[in-house]
Amino acid sequence: KSFLNHTAYLSCYFPNSQKTDIKDLRVFWQKGTDEVVHEVYYGQEKLDNLSPKYINRTKMDMDKWTLQLLNAGIVDEGQYTCIIQHRDKGSPKVIHTSECSLHIIANYSQPEIAWLHTGELKPNEYLNLSCSSSGGYPEPRQMSWLISHGNTTRRLMHHMDVSQDAVTKLYNVTSKLNITVPRNILTNISCFLHLGEQLGSLVSVPLGI
Repeated sequence: KSFLNHTAYLSCYFPNSQKTDIKDLRVFWQKGTDEVVHEVYYGQEKLDNLSPKYINRTKMDMDKWTLQLLNAGIVDEGQYTCIIQHRDKGSPKVIHTSECSLHIIANYSQPEIAWLHTGELKPNEYLNLSCSSSGGYPEPRQMSWLISHGNTTRRLMHHMDVSQDAVTKLYNVTSKLNITVPRNILTNISCFLHLGEQLGSLVSVPLGI
């Protein structure tokens, strides 16, 4: 995983137990089946075969056998393969391959609750709220609302509208809540954006009514 516009680190996982000199090795990275991302040709970086979008965006740390992909973007997501060949009696022989998947993360803004109506709130009328968060990636799992009054708390799952920017590929999300106005009791309403198991959740500032 890498944050958007940061450096992604992709490892070859090559132990080099034979302590082979890099001058006897050809190391290249490819994305999918046809894009060459980086090539170290018997100790020298070689640009001839690179896909144009990776030129000047990669660096290989030969001590750690790790490729640095600079300014990682959403288009860089996908499966990468590291292939290492050894020059053995003149003809190169593959001695190691490994794969890794790159996933890009962009932070969503803190969810924000907005009123969707004007005028005074009256008991037993309907309260219309929306909750929005923007500029994130990947697409979130869901939005939920937490309504607390007295000693009771209930969670409501509502439909989440999702839009994706055609250029940046980042997501904006909105959910709407329509409940009766609480009577004579302080009620706190919060909105949660669930990003998935490993990324956790974001929560809005609670709205007190």
